[in-house]
Amino acid sequence: MDFKFSNNQVELYESAYRFAFNVLDPNAHSRLSQQTVNIDLWKQAAAYGFVRGPVSSTFGGLEMGALDTALMIEALGRGSRDIGLSFSLCAHLCACVIPLYRFGSSELKAKYLEPLVTGSLIAANAATEPDAGSDIYSMKSTAQPCDGGYILNGNKVFITNAPIADLFIAYAKTNPDHGFMGVSAFLIEKGTPGLSVGEVRPKDCLSNCPWSEVTFQDLFIPQSQLIGKPGAGGAIFHDSMIWEKGCLSALFIGAMERLLETTLAYAKQRRQFGKAIGQFQSVSNRIIDMKLRLEQCRLMLYRACWRHDQGLEAEADIAMSKLLISEYAVQSGLDAIQTFGGAAMDQELGLVRHLLNMIPSRTFSGTNDIQREIVARKLGLRGTAL
Repeated sequence: MDFKFSNNQVELYESAYRFAFNVLDPNAHSRLSQQTVNIDLWKQAAAYGFVRGPVSSTFGGLEMGALDTALMIEALGRGSRDIGLSFSLCAHLCACVIPLYRFGSSELKAKYLEPLVTGSLIAANAATEPDAGSDIYSMKSTAQPCDGGYILNGNKVFITNAPIADLFIAYAKTNPDHGFMGVSAFLIEKGTPGLSVGEVRPKDCLSNCPWSEVTFQDLFIPQSQLIGKPGAGGAIFHDSMIWEKGCLSALFIGAMERLLETTLAYAKQRRQFGKAIGQFQSVSNRIIDMKLRLEQCRLMLYRACWRHDQGLEAEADIAMSKLLISEYAVQSGLDAIQTFGGAAMDQELGLVRHLLNMIPSRTFSGTNDIQREIVARKLGLRGTAL
């Protein structure tokens, strides 16, 4: 088993880290305090390559597998403190660009993919509803077939990127009696009659990653805007969540490494009782635990992505890695605050904000309770349905 990365992978990571650190990280504290997303920086990051991932070079992509995509996103998380901006980019890639690339018609890909991967267009994934979160396939939104297409009605909530989106990938039931097999996916342009995007809803975490409600009222969708076949929306959504759980989780591994570096440096220079606090066993043990968590997360995620790239069954591996990374990211945030003591409350230092930004990792892309259910099902401890 070879754990060594290729020269191309090393350069990929280092180049992405340099861009994130030199271009995206400066003035991050100010942007986070103002709770605003910088669209110019978003587009620069997209143009650099953070949303190109596995897309074919025909459409401007980088043709990367899951592991290389995760490495690039990990470098983004380590290099930039602006996790909100990074999260917005990753949601655009994993929940919008990748499903369109993997399942969209030739006509849809020819029209929309290149602007999406170069950052000219921003996309949002509209799936979650007031009564359909973890139980996503109980959604109430419907797309009734009509002459030439569908009539869409429904309400979506917590939609990342909605306030800034040019395109929406929306999920709705075309056959409500068929459950998972009755959901279809559609591509909808901003400004389409019947599409309403709500005001930005303030958040305590990922505060400069915008989200809002999205409402569809008698919205006509041409047949040509259907992604995949009728009834394929459940499978498309499931596939996009595999990518999102795997690659988006890498963002939090990068953030964990940055936090470890910051905490380690502080433990070496901060002196109490005549010596560096890192020389006290209670402090050093916390930092060692942070290091152990980081390396465990890396190994589990890299293995999961490798299995996915090899065409092997990887759903349980990706669920376990997402579960581990999110739990450990929160615990390491708490340990960093404990190590810094009262200094951790300083707003400019950003440790409390960092912790708040880690907490959603336990919820998005399927809560950790759902990830445990996925693993339980794979172990034969459940029936065939979640």
